[in-house]
Amino acid sequence: MIDGEKIKGCDTKIFSPWNESASEDGRIHTKSGSEQQQQKRKESGPDEPKNENDSEQKLYKIANELLQTERAYVARLHLLEKVFCLRLTEEAGRGSFPPEVVKNIFSNISSIYSFHSQFLLPDLENCISHWRDSPGLGNVLCKHAPFLRMYADYIRNYDQAMELVRTWTERCAAFRNIIQDIQSQEVCDKLTLQHHMLEPVQRVPRYEMLLRDYLKKLPEDNPDYKIAQKTLQTISLAATHSNSAIHKAESLKQLLEIYEMVGEEEVINPTSEFLREGRLLKLAARNTSSMERHLFLFNNFLLCCTPKFSLVGQRLTVRCRIGVDGMTVKQTSNEDHAYSFQVSGKEKTLELQASSEQDRDEWIKAIQKAIDVFQKKNKTFKLASKEPKIDEPVEELGRRAPRWIRDNEVTVCMKCQEPFNALTRRRHHCRACGCVVCWKCSDNKVPLEYDGNKLNKVCKSCYTILIGRRGEKVDGKRRRTLELETSPESGESVMSGFLLHSDNPQTWNQVWCTMIRTEPPSLCLYTTPQDVKPVACIPLLGCSVKDSSTERQGRLCFCLSQSETTHTFSCESLDLKQSWVAALKVAVTGEVPGRTPSRYDSTTNGSRRVNDDVNDERVSSDEEFAIIGSVASHS
Repeated sequence: MIDGEKIKGCDTKIFSPWNESASEDGRIHTKSGSEQQQQKRKESGPDEPKNENDSEQKLYKIANELLQTERAYVARLHLLEKVFCLRLTEEAGRGSFPPEVVKNIFSNISSIYSFHSQFLLPDLENCISHWRDSPGLGNVLCKHAPFLRMYADYIRNYDQAMELVRTWTERCAAFRNIIQDIQSQEVCDKLTLQHHMLEPVQRVPRYEMLLRDYLKKLPEDNPDYKIAQKTLQTISLAATHSNSAIHKAESLKQLLEIYEMVGEEEVINPTSEFLREGRLLKLAARNTSSMERHLFLFNNFLLCCTPKFSLVGQRLTVRCRIGVDGMTVKQTSNEDHAYSFQVSGKEKTLELQASSEQDRDEWIKAIQKAIDVFQKKNKTFKLASKEPKIDEPVEELGRRAPRWIRDNEVTVCMKCQEPFNALTRRRHHCRACGCVVCWKCSDNKVPLEYDGNKLNKVCKSCYTILIGRRGEKVDGKRRRTLELETSPESGESVMSGFLLHSDNPQTWNQVWCTMIRTEPPSLCLYTTPQDVKPVACIPLLGCSVKDSSTERQGRLCFCLSQSETTHTFSCESLDLKQSWVAALKVAVTGEVPGRTPSRYDSTTNGSRRVNDDVNDERVSSDEEFAIIGSVASHS
């Protein structure tokens, strides 16, 4: 008769699915057929439901299967803890290999063995032996299910443990001999240490599977149903916890490997999640050449790297880092390079070529998914602005790295339409819009946000927009910008801003006025904020400041007189004029405005004002000011 086949006319099977039992010394012995039947009768006892309906019989068999597998599992844990681990620990004590190796291999197997052998298994045996009086697995498993979370540590360490076993088996003869000696014994059932160590990894899903099967056959009106359902949720959570531990361990391992290659600390940031890597060709912005690049895509940024020489494994140099915030990706058409696509971010724009159409589509899909997830998480920061909307290309100008037009795509300047030549009219790129222009149309520099506010060469059109943008914002809101900025070279600037200046009543010129923190203080006049050399420099010590109460040609004015020379300045608002007059009245005495905190205080809206002790002339609290540079440098 075949095992598992039903006897004709009977409802029970005559076999136990587990034909092995563990002796006290941890050895597994195969029993004869009669011994197996005696063992089954002993395990089932008089409480086995022989004449109950089919549903109750199935429930009992599931519970009994859980008990049998638990006994076999405890025998495996005994083998790992009391045989392998014990003998290797004793050998490590003799100095053959470090004791830490054994600890790192077996992790918390001792705690797992104690839990199952001293708590879970005895309670399961008691439950099955009293099944007729109180059938049900819910109570016994519900009590112990929360402790299954301890498996997360073991599972997280599993890959490292396997690597240690492999390494020390090759490296150390004493280690290898002990492993081989135990594996050759009957207790190991011709299985390797690695095979036995895999069983704890598979155990929690086994509980989950058996309990699901148990719930399917358990009537919903059974008293054990709700308890078993709650237990299943706890065990499923433990399984998820273990799977999450595996995923985190694998992700951290990947991040550490990438960090070793590129040396970028942001890679091992807890918020960084590795998504994809690969080799692509970066297409040159100026011509049709291409260069090999290695890309790493994370959930919050993209790294573009180049290989560098190293004697200790693969090493890469980071050429650029593009944040996902504000990033866009799209397929491009390029006659010279197939399968190309463009990645544009605030920091830089790259045009890349993949090895195939499938590879290109997969990169675009991965990058777009990262962008979508990032935007979804940060949607609260994307509230619609109440200000009138500006065209997107103009709004993004200078805030996002442009795509450069290639030199070979144009033959004339894209602004003045003059033809290029190799001697007198060479090609230049506007760093704001990416257009190819001649030197005459690119003879301006402005700070660009995407490049850390460094001065960059831009075309005339972009220069007008970028310079005018700051003024338009102020005018549109009827606010005046009183800027406090620090010169990158000297750190001597105290106060600066645009004013109208006149040496005679007939002509007015817009100038950038900067009050310099020198001894004595001075006021420098520039044509633009980017100029290095001032058009005039006025020492303030000994000057007189006159606040003109009357308007000249409809302008709000104040005068700065020195000997026979009078400089007249005009402001667009009364508050701005009072601010300049108050600061100049301090400076003409020889004191440096803003040098001591008692003279200048910070207001709640970020502005700086002269204190009440300077003729009670102060900056209005309703005035909004833009502060450029470090406020601390002005105090």
